[in-house]
Amino acid sequence: MTTLRIPTPLRSYTGGKSEVIVAGAKISEALADLTTQYPAIKPHLFNESGDLRPFVNLFIGESNIKDLQGVDTPITEGDKVMLIPSIAGGSEY
Repeated sequence: MTTLRIPTPLRSYTGGKSEVIVAGAKISEALADLTTQYPAIKPHLFNESGDLRPFVNLFIGESNIKDLQGVDTPITEGDKVMLIPSIAGGSEY
């Protein structure tokens, strides 16, 4: 099992949990397990085509999965995966 850390803005979709235990041998399987446990989070992570939204970043340790094998990146029991949505905005000067 893998621990998936949920950022504060998405915790309302996981019953307020900051960490969720997920099963899977790679990121895609862990995300499938997450969305099975908490279906309401799915549209916030995936687009209509089923692809991971571009602003969703997943890290295993300090490594972004986008720099590894994407959703095919393998994970092992005990890994801690962090889900970090990109945040845009600010003010113009």
